[in-house]
Amino acid sequence: MINDENKSIDYKSLAYNIGFALLAGGLGALLGGKMNEFSTINKPWFTPPAIVFPIFWTILYILMGVSTYLVCGNKTDKKFKERACFIYLIQLLVNVLWTPLFFRFNLYLLSFFWILLLIFLVAIMIIKFYKIKPISGYLQIPYILWLIFASILNFSIYMLN
Repeated sequence: MINDENKSIDYKSLAYNIGFALLAGGLGALLGGKMNEFSTINKPWFTPPAIVFPIFWTILYILMGVSTYLVCGNKTDKKFKERACFIYLIQLLVNVLWTPLFFRFNLYLLSFFWILLLIFLVAIMIIKFYKIKPISGYLQIPYILWLIFASILNFSIYMLN
């Protein structure tokens, strides 16, 4: 936890939060199945090269972990903090489940609506995180922007396939 008097960092807790987010992302990748089939479907012209996805997601999961660490280590109303952490866990579960919907089962339209749900949950999470520790909300902005881009990409793939 962060000690507000001397701004010390609990590196074990920070590593745990980052590791947890990265493990969730890894679980999603495992559940996603054969993602190499992505190269065989019709994609819009603005689809990034395949290497961009794991790099971006790794950065986003690290930011999620740091942001969660800042919220969980903050001295605030316990009930409010628990609600923020709960929405974080729910959005993380929805995030993990999007991958198999899209890649394993090729449910492109359902995946599109699923990612819209995820965007909604992340928006709520950002607001709750911001109220506890503003920087933790700001750290989630790249995530929601990426999800908005991913939703456009998802819908375009649905339309092309």
